[in-house]
Amino acid sequence: MAPALDVLAFALLPAVLWGFAPIVSKRGMAAGGTSVQASLVVVLVDSAIYWAALLVLKGGNPLGGLSPWTLGIFAFAGLVGTSLGRLAVFTGVDRVGASVNSAGVSTRPLFATALAVVWLGEAVNFATVLGVLVLVAGLVVLTLAKGGDISGWEPRDLLFPVAAACAFAVGNVVRKFGLDTTPATTLQAVTVNETAALVGLAGYALAANRRDVFDMPRRTYGYFAVSGTITAVALLSLFEAFSRGPVAVVDPLAGTAPLFTTIFAALLLQDLEKVTRGVVAGAALIVVGAGFITAL
Repeated sequence: MAPALDVLAFALLPAVLWGFAPIVSKRGMAAGGTSVQASLVVVLVDSAIYWAALLVLKGGNPLGGLSPWTLGIFAFAGLVGTSLGRLAVFTGVDRVGASVNSAGVSTRPLFATALAVVWLGEAVNFATVLGVLVLVAGLVVLTLAKGGDISGWEPRDLLFPVAAACAFAVGNVVRKFGLDTTPATTLQAVTVNETAALVGLAGYALAANRRDVFDMPRRTYGYFAVSGTITAVALLSLFEAFSRGPVAVVDPLAGTAPLFTTIFAALLLQDLEKVTRGVVAGAALIVVGAGFITAL
């Protein structure tokens, strides 16, 4: 039975939005922004949106009924999966470019599957093994593509998007555990997650004496605020898709974001990035590999 059109729409919307968000972020970086500043602004904006939605729906007791254990689960996911992941993502956008970085981040299912096997005891089948091989091939092609940021980059710079993928995978597995074992709603979970991430990023900025985050060119804050709004809408759409349709349909569709990033970069970042055939081929292989991995 074919999935309903609303499921397809809600699953594809995050792919398009997450495909466009790195383009906006790259513009912010090119205008003088930093990865710490970008991470803080994005998390501040999307957490504010989530709190506003939660207060409208839940009233004066938005986190009522949630135990410290439940809050701790999603706070940990935010500190690891969001704080570290976002820092690595924006560093990757700055180093290798939006198109290459987006493709690298899409290796997330590889790490998520490994964690699910070890921690949740999920089985590995032939499709998973095939997906890993295709995904690794995509990374190799991407490394040799000679595309991305026009100033050039080294293969080791791919460690940033791959590290982001690993952090996001840890966060996703922890969130899945929390949603399966606690009474938290998805909106409560994502609100706690982003709030903890905001605290973690602010703490890092203070500890590292990164006062420069408040002294960047004014327009960079606008770019990152737009990116944060896009991220918030995309995440809510993804949760809605999961509530309406199976993971096997939703995850691969949402995972096509690198292809949209590649298209947007080719159209909108011609002065900052070079989209080669190798970049397109590498992104496509990674998306296909991720699709095999998630088709458990």
